[in-house]
Amino acid sequence: MAHAQASIGTVDYATAITTGHRHQLTADEGPELGGKDAGPAPYDLLTSALGACTVITLRMYAERKQWPVTNVRADIHFKRTDKVESIDRVLHIEGADDEQKKRMAEIAEKTPVTLTLKRSLEIRTTLA
Repeated sequence: MAHAQASIGTVDYATAITTGHRHQLTADEGPELGGKDAGPAPYDLLTSALGACTVITLRMYAERKQWPVTNVRADIHFKRTDKVESIDRVLHIEGADDEQKKRMAEIAEKTPVTLTLKRSLEIRTTLA
């Protein structure tokens, strides 16, 4: 399954991430939190994962159905109001008719990352 390794040195708060055994990313916080904005912030990575999973799944679905979809874009916004956290996802689908778009919106609710975020997720932490 998925795996990522993150490490941080003494530079606030640039984080080196390796994932997929060869992909290198940098995460950071913005200046308002003491970082240098050298890469996406952690919640930007979270919304990116949801967005990528959404559009990949919808592209696969459209191809399987042989629908004339030319572009799929998902705008993902993480929000926190007081102690309530939520994600808004807006789909932009080109080339499909209204019924196809409606069905693709239903499929978006069932993508793997969507389902993971919607149910509770156990995280176990141990020391090496």
